[in-house]
Amino acid sequence: MMPAVTLRDVAKVIRSKNAGPFEITFDVIMDDVRSYERLKASGALTREKICKLYGVQPEDILTFMFFDPARAFKLTLRRNWPQGGIGERDTFGAQQHIPLMTLELAWPDASE
Repeated sequence: MMPAVTLRDVAKVIRSKNAGPFEITFDVIMDDVRSYERLKASGALTREKICKLYGVQPEDILTFMFFDPARAFKLTLRRNWPQGGIGERDTFGAQQHIPLMTLELAWPDASE
């Protein structure tokens, strides 16, 4: 049985940031090709999981892709509120990646 680890345990970078006043973008960047390929093959990042993690509908996912040249997973969501709008909690979108960090995935060897 493979140990369950979180995405934060295996990714080099997990971040979120503004992508304009109505969108927020996320990057999960792996340190090396082997880890990147393992992440892709793991099935840990799915549209369904993103919807559950962020409480969004599938149509709110604007970009969902693995970008091989950067060894990265890229995600863009519609913001639940416009940047700078009333009730804004994170104008730069810099704290929205936390749910991704806690995503559990099966990883063949957690020490690698």
